[in-house]
Amino acid sequence: MAAGLSLVSAVVLAGCGSDDASGDGGADGASAPRLSVSGGFMPQPVTGSMAAGFLLVHNSGGGADRLTSVTSRLSKDVTLHSTSGGTMRERKSFAVPAHGTLDFERGGNHLMFDGLSHKPELGEKVTVTLHFAISGTVEAVLPVKETTYQPPRAGHHQ
Repeated sequence: MAAGLSLVSAVVLAGCGSDDASGDGGADGASAPRLSVSGGFMPQPVTGSMAAGFLLVHNSGGGADRLTSVTSRLSKDVTLHSTSGGTMRERKSFAVPAHGTLDFERGGNHLMFDGLSHKPELGEKVTVTLHFAISGTVEAVLPVKETTYQPPRAGHHQ
């Protein structure tokens, strides 16, 4: 279990040089995004056809990035969704602000897995690849938790 948690919390992608529109490119990398992923999980799905995923994307760098897609061996189709006012909408991408956090949590932004290769079981680990406009790809592991699992969010802020 500790190894799985360390995989989730230790996935870090250091930003590369940037050709951003501001022209300051940041020779020292100060304007580049620096992404890490933590708190990932997948509630055990009640059916074998769809599942949801949740995680936090942290950007400790001075440059913003954009999550453009997510892929996984578990599903032929992983889509990005937002929920606002009780309405769920598919999104093409999500901004990851400089020195900020993109939060995928119950009742809000989330990943939808459709056309599952199998029904994930409690304790299984689902690997996802996050695709970013600037930073490229970042892998994260989503442990499958109880269907009603609620992660602690103490100290969390956007």
